[in-house]
Amino acid sequence: MLPPWLEPRTAYIHVPFCAHHCGYCDFAVTAGHDHLIDLYLEALATELATLGTPRPVESLFIGGGTPTHLSANQLERLLGAITRWLPPARESTPREFSIEANPDSLTEEKAAVLAAFGVNRVSIGVQSFRPESLAALDRRHEPDHIGRAVEAVRKHVPTVSFDLIFGAPGSTPASWVADLDAALAFAPQHISTYGLTYEKGTPLWKQRHRGLIVAASEDDELAMYEHAMDRLAAADFEHYEISNFARPGFRCRHNERYWANEAYFGFGVGAARYVHGARELNVRDTKLYIRKALGSEPVAFQREELAPRARAFETMATQLRRADGIDRARFHEQTGFELDALAPAALALLRDNALVSDTGSAVRLTRRGKCVADAAVSELLKEA
Repeated sequence: MLPPWLEPRTAYIHVPFCAHHCGYCDFAVTAGHDHLIDLYLEALATELATLGTPRPVESLFIGGGTPTHLSANQLERLLGAITRWLPPARESTPREFSIEANPDSLTEEKAAVLAAFGVNRVSIGVQSFRPESLAALDRRHEPDHIGRAVEAVRKHVPTVSFDLIFGAPGSTPASWVADLDAALAFAPQHISTYGLTYEKGTPLWKQRHRGLIVAASEDDELAMYEHAMDRLAAADFEHYEISNFARPGFRCRHNERYWANEAYFGFGVGAARYVHGARELNVRDTKLYIRKALGSEPVAFQREELAPRARAFETMATQLRRADGIDRARFHEQTGFELDALAPAALALLRDNALVSDTGSAVRLTRRGKCVADAAVSELLKEA
């Protein structure tokens, strides 16, 4: 068997459909075209069939878009195709099977369908509990929807994760404190916290560019992030990746494959895959994806196979995001390179500025380093 950085042990499936395209979102999303859903499911099943034979995987993640925007019957069809071609790996640990959901689209009927096909983890796009922040983010759900969604999930699915966004226009450190407290009151097993990013070309980016909204200050964003670290640690959450916190035993195993820079399958419009050292990216237009898949044409429009040295730097950049950091022995086994030979000056600079700690066996971001993680990674990549 090939090692996990070459042979996928996990798979991502993209469902692009949404009731509404939020103003900050830059993902491959299709809103207002629900008449395409059944054709898309047929196209997705066709792409899955290109595997040729069922490929057992240890984890699955269905993202979007809003997968739970689909009807219960459409979810059954989606999950049937996925589990046919991507059955569980035969191992002692049950596989992690996650799906993303919006609070206003998740019903008990749909949760029951998810559980029937083995879904055991639901990631709910809460973003905020404040109507003002939800409006600023162009979200269409209301705070009351969140409790109903959690209740529906917990009747059928054991693990709940929340996605939260800090730094929305008009938000303050005090409002972020209230958001975190409201999230913890639901006792989720996992929380992801993301600073708002103004992706170029999105409606929210255009509003900021025209001066119609004012972004949170860098000082306020830093205060919010540091509060998340402190508040969630006090609630016994492990800060295991820059933006992710989990109760013991509830890390997202699927995403840990990405952060280890290991191989993964990807299916659906806009999906990426990393198989046998080559990266491919599917077309981002839903109608084009359907036409290509059903016409037996390749759905990928981009392919790249990095040289070993470039792949080693990519591995360094992704692994540094983890609390586990970069394990020197594992890094050498995975890449064929000694960590210190690749970026000696950058590592020394990060150590001298207390942005990383170095135990000899591993290099990890310090608390200060986590606050400027993107800059720390950029420093490493300068030597690529």
